[in-house]
Amino acid sequence: MDIYVARQPIFDLNEKTVAYELLYRSSAVNTYQHTDGDQATTDVIVNSFLNIGVKDLSNGKPCFINFTDNLLKLGVPSYFNPLSIVVEILETVELNDEILKICQELKSHGYTIALDDFFVSQWNELTVRLLDFIDIIKIDFRTTSRTDRLEMIRFLKGRAIRFLAEKVETIDEYLEAKEDGFVFFQGFYFSKPVILNSYDIPSYYHSYFQILKETESPEPDLEKIKDVIEKDISLSYKLLRLINNPVFRPRNEISSIKQAIILLGLNEIKKWIYVLAIRGAVTGTGNSKEREIIELSLKRGKLGELIGRKVGREVLASKYFLLGMFSLMDSLLHHPMEDLLQDLPLSNELKDALSGEKNDEYVMLQFLIDIEHAFHENLELAFNPTTMSKEELFRLYGEASDWAAKVLTEVNP
Repeated sequence: MDIYVARQPIFDLNEKTVAYELLYRSSAVNTYQHTDGDQATTDVIVNSFLNIGVKDLSNGKPCFINFTDNLLKLGVPSYFNPLSIVVEILETVELNDEILKICQELKSHGYTIALDDFFVSQWNELTVRLLDFIDIIKIDFRTTSRTDRLEMIRFLKGRAIRFLAEKVETIDEYLEAKEDGFVFFQGFYFSKPVILNSYDIPSYYHSYFQILKETESPEPDLEKIKDVIEKDISLSYKLLRLINNPVFRPRNEISSIKQAIILLGLNEIKKWIYVLAIRGAVTGTGNSKEREIIELSLKRGKLGELIGRKVGREVLASKYFLLGMFSLMDSLLHHPMEDLLQDLPLSNELKDALSGEKNDEYVMLQFLIDIEHAFHENLELAFNPTTMSKEELFRLYGEASDWAAKVLTEVNP
C-alpha cells in the first residue's frame, strides 16, 4: 500500500540546509489531514525510518519530529540516536512535572529539544522551568506580530536558546527575522514541504499483541517470538530494516530471524512493537494481488525451511526461509530488488542470490520456484540439488502451502 511522508528543510543564517522537519501526510495531497496526534507521529516514524529509510529522507541531517505527551511518556524519542532527531514538543502537550522530568532526562542524554510557540505565548511557572532544557523555540510568523516576537526574544535574552522562524513566506519576513535575531528559518519562502512516497507491506495487528505478551513473560520464549515474526512479512522486513538503520546501530549481516531477534534484544523489539501498535490496527492484508504475493512468499520461505531441515542443517533451514520470504519483496514494494537489498542486513550470499547472481543460494531459490511450477503444471524437475524424491518434495510443498494458507486465515479470516 502507498505511504507518504513530507519533509520541509530548515535553513541557517547562511541559507544552508541544517535539518528537516518530517510532516504527516495521508495521501499525495500536500496538506495536513487532521488525525490523532499519536497516529500522525508514529506514522511519520514508521514510514520515515522503517519504510522509506532515513538516508533517503534526511541526507544525514537531523529530523524535527513532533511528539505528543503520550509518546513522550512512552519514551519513544529515546529509540533514536540523539544526533539524528530534534524532539519537537507539540503545543497540545500539557506541561506537568512528569513532562519536565522527561525533558530533563532527554537533555542529559544529548537530545536537542524544540518548543512550538504555544508555550512561549503562555508564560507560567512550569514553562519557565521547562526553558532550562530547551534548545530551540519555533515562532510562527503567521500567528504572531513582530511586537510579540521581539518581546519573547527579550524575555529569553541570556539563555542559550536559539530561535527558529516558522512559516516564513516572503523575503521581507525573512530579512525581518534575521534582523530580530532568528538563526533558523523554515517556510514557503524557502521551500514547500516535499512529499516522499513509498510502499508498505500490510501488517497483522494481532502479531503485535502476541509478541508483547511473550516479551512480558518472566521467561520469554524466543522460538515463539520468532514464529510470530516469521509469519508476518511486514514485521520481518521492518525488523531487518531496523537492524540495518545507521541511526540506531552499526550494520550487521543476518542469516535468520532468530539471529535478528538476539541481535536487537527483546527490549528494543518491544519498543518498536509499541510504536507499530500505536500506529493503529491494519485490517486485512491489502488488495488481492498483495495477498497472493504474500502467500507465495510465505510458501516459498516455509518450503525452503522444510528442505533445509530435511537435509539436516538448521542453519540452512533459517537461511532458506529468508531466501524464499524475501524473494518477491520487489513485487510487494514496487522497487528494484537491488535497491531494497541495500537497506537489508542479509548475508552477502543471500543478497547475491536475490540479485540474480548464480551462487548456491540462487540455485536453491530457483529450485523452490521450479517445485512450484512442477507441482501446479505436473512437470518433471529439471534439476534437483537434493537427494529427495519428487514425491517427497511435493509433500513438503503441500505442507508449506497449508502453513501459508493457515497463517493468512488466522490473521485475516
